[in-house]
Amino acid sequence: QVHIVESGGTLVQPGESMTLSCVGSGLDLSYVDMAWSRQSPGKACELVAGISTTGDSTKYQDSVKDRFTISRDNAKNTVFLQMRSLKFEDTAVYYCNPTFSARCGTNGWGQGTQVTVSS
Repeated sequence: QVHIVESGGTLVQPGESMTLSCVGSGLDLSYVDMAWSRQSPGKACELVAGISTTGDSTKYQDSVKDRFTISRDNAKNTVFLQMRSLKFEDTAVYYCNPTFSARCGTNGWGQGTQVTVSS
C-alpha cells in the first residue's frame, strides 16, 4: 500500500523559516518527479514547486521563487521544501505528490501539513 506523509507544518511569524518533509512508503520516490502543492481556504489548489527524479531540475511558482527551495534525498525516500521569508499569503495546507501537477485535499496523495503564517 502506498503512503505519503507530509510533516513539518506549524505556526510561524512573517519573515521566519520552515522546512516541510515528505516521506513515501510502498513507493520508490526516486523513480518519479515530485511536487509540492498548497491550498488556502476558499482558494484553488496551486502548484508550488517541483523536482525531477535526480534533483537536477526544479521549478517554482513565481510567488515563491527565491524564497522556497525543493530538494530530495532519494536514499531516504524523502522530499523537502525549505521555506524562507514566509508571508501571510503562504498560509495553506501543503501537499506532496508524485506528479508534477497541482493536487490537494482528497486529490492529494497524503493528508497534507498545515502552514500558518501569522503575527
